[in-house]
Amino acid sequence: MQNLSRYVCALFLALGVCGAVALLFPVAVQVAVADPAAPDRGPVQPADLILRDGAVYTLDAVRSWARAIAVRDGSIVHVGSDETVRPFIGEQTRVVDLGGRMVLPAFQDVHIHPISGGLRATRCELGGMQTEKEYLEAIAEYAAAHPEEAWIQGGGWAMDAFPAGIPSKRGLDKIVSDRPVSLRSTDGHSAWVNSKALEIAGITRDTPDPPDGRIDRDPETGEPVGALQEGAMRLVGKHITPPTLEERADALRYSLRMLNGYGITSIQDASASEESLITYRHLDERGELTARVVASQWWERGRGTEQIPEMIERRERFTKGRLRAETVKIMQDGVMENFTAVVLEPYIGKPGVYGIPMVDPEALKEIVTQLDRERFQVHFHAIGDGAIRQALDAIEAARKKNGDSGRLHHISHIELFDPEDIPRFRELKVAANFQPLWAYADNYITDLTIPFIGSERSRWLYPIGSLLRSGAVIAFGSDWSVSTANPFEEIEVAVTRMGANGETTEPFLPDERINLPSALAAFTINAAYVNSLEEKTGSIEVGKLADLVVLDRNLFAIEPTEISETNVLLTLLEGQPVHGDFSLEKN
Repeated sequence: MQNLSRYVCALFLALGVCGAVALLFPVAVQVAVADPAAPDRGPVQPADLILRDGAVYTLDAVRSWARAIAVRDGSIVHVGSDETVRPFIGEQTRVVDLGGRMVLPAFQDVHIHPISGGLRATRCELGGMQTEKEYLEAIAEYAAAHPEEAWIQGGGWAMDAFPAGIPSKRGLDKIVSDRPVSLRSTDGHSAWVNSKALEIAGITRDTPDPPDGRIDRDPETGEPVGALQEGAMRLVGKHITPPTLEERADALRYSLRMLNGYGITSIQDASASEESLITYRHLDERGELTARVVASQWWERGRGTEQIPEMIERRERFTKGRLRAETVKIMQDGVMENFTAVVLEPYIGKPGVYGIPMVDPEALKEIVTQLDRERFQVHFHAIGDGAIRQALDAIEAARKKNGDSGRLHHISHIELFDPEDIPRFRELKVAANFQPLWAYADNYITDLTIPFIGSERSRWLYPIGSLLRSGAVIAFGSDWSVSTANPFEEIEVAVTRMGANGETTEPFLPDERINLPSALAAFTINAAYVNSLEEKTGSIEVGKLADLVVLDRNLFAIEPTEISETNVLLTLLEGQPVHGDFSLEKN
């Protein structure tokens, strides 16, 4: 039966649908093991750790299942059955009986903001609230509790809580008038500020919009209303004292505890400044960096290619230990909700408004070509169909000039597609980096997006299934702190296209759903591929590092709508617990 299962899965893998086999025939696939009873190989060196009697979904090439894993010196030395793992048990071996619990490769998040997210969580946190009244009450409470803070900072407010998505300074002025307030929206693309902050920044009705942003104004008076979009946030931000190294380090510690608790041991920081790199190095040198970090160096769009030598120097200086600085992040547009995402056709009701390209498309081609030549991975932010095309065009220009550099570039967010661009991801070897939690019909979609692009174009919102069927590499990231870093909620939405917490009960664009094996791959082996870690992590195979998670339920044995309720009992980084313990008790 084992050989038959492996043959069937290998056959379907050749056809590109092995994941579907694992979902449609879970019982048949689960009896297949990664290393069935092997011939006598003589004495073996005892393992440090044995996990046995588990449901081990390996995410290897044929998506095989096993029951036991042996770990020595932080690496996997055997994957097989309870019988085949016995020779690895020595006097000092810790043996953990899983009691049938599910084991997966540790998750990897390929688009996240751990330091800024941690800072926001420890300041005036507005996430989870729904109305302006709730926000103002929380801000007033925070300001009263922190009289020593010169600026009230934080964020997490949602655009759909305000008329037309634009907050006003009036409410803030009533509760905090003596100190400046600057609060980022949950997506990080807008700031809500009070009059004191505008005064300090010198923003008046006569202040021009920056090229990459917008000051929202009263349509009758032209006065700033208290909302700043995209690059306009810098007008206030440059007056705020930046956090200290220890403040950043504490924020990162907070984030790492949360991420390890979700079973995440590898990440790609989507906007790493030099201060961020210093923070990661600070924790790594102290043995506190409990995740592998790919840092996307931030492309300063006000500068040109003269910054590339600086990026090379930082790559050489900071790439060691668990930190690598081999990626560059280019933000090519904004977001749909404030009409800054670059679109191919103008927004409905907004004549002549096509969004804001952050980097000139022709300049982008030269920038990406040079970065590719220097063997940097390029990580794009592109939400609108116009920005997605500009990013693909830039990668195509680089491929034509440099050939295949071996770097897997990736485009994140990718909300609205022109369907003609879908096959280009595979053709150009570009990974599609989705944030799957957004792929259901929430208020951002129904109220702030579809009315402004129309129903025909809305068919191509977050087309994860179409990209998967095209043969593209699909990887997932959370974009935390924009939305939860919980991979189980994200996986559930990818599989159901409904809100993970019951927000909706009808799938949004059901043809774009993907199956569970594909969703798990997007958070494990595919994410490892994007992070250039696929030789070391992302699947449970002999020779790879023992980055593993033990769950409280088998994801293949529950309803898709229950996936978000999953808890991680144990997270191992190189065989050592970074969350939970070997008792496997729920924390």
